[in-house]
Amino acid sequence: MPVIQCDAAVARERLENAGVAVESGNTDHERWRASRGGATAVAYEDKVVIQGERPRDLEALLREGGGRAHVYFDGGARGNPGPAGIGWVIVTSEGIVAEGSDTIGRATNNQAEYEALIAALEAARDYGYDEVDVRGDSELIVKQVRGEYDTNNPQLREKRVTALELLSAFEEWSLEHVPREVNDRADALANEAMDRA
Repeated sequence: MPVIQCDAAVARERLENAGVAVESGNTDHERWRASRGGATAVAYEDKVVIQGERPRDLEALLREGGGRAHVYFDGGARGNPGPAGIGWVIVTSEGIVAEGSDTIGRATNNQAEYEALIAALEAARDYGYDEVDVRGDSELIVKQVRGEYDTNNPQLREKRVTALELLSAFEEWSLEHVPREVNDRADALANEAMDRA
């Protein structure tokens, strides 16, 4: 449940400017409430608490834009192909800003890794970061996106194009292969998703 320290009046104005309907609070302590996409933001004196299954849309509108983030991604399949899942984490100097996991149906490990990368980049974009340092434990995906390896698979080529388009929207970006231990939170989220698949 994200908690954003901010001025409630400024936060309300941001949401209203983005077309989100803002209502009165339900208690004396709540300044206002706003809902969008399965999430509800509740404002108190100096913070906004976001509840619900998909807080990302509201959180992205309320956080200060810009800055640099470290983005971790991982994907996998039980069987190759098989039931697949993805996980991603966005980290700044303040700690973990956001994380997510999802099932993606039947896929290969490489398809799942690309889906995880794409989801992570979309989240970083939605949160308004200008610069991203992206880390994943799939050497193949990292080297394909950086242009060091080719891919003959048309589906993977298409996903590589999508990843590069997302990366090009950032002012600065890097993409590096890291050991699984460094990527442990994204790995755990991907495994949780595979358990649900």
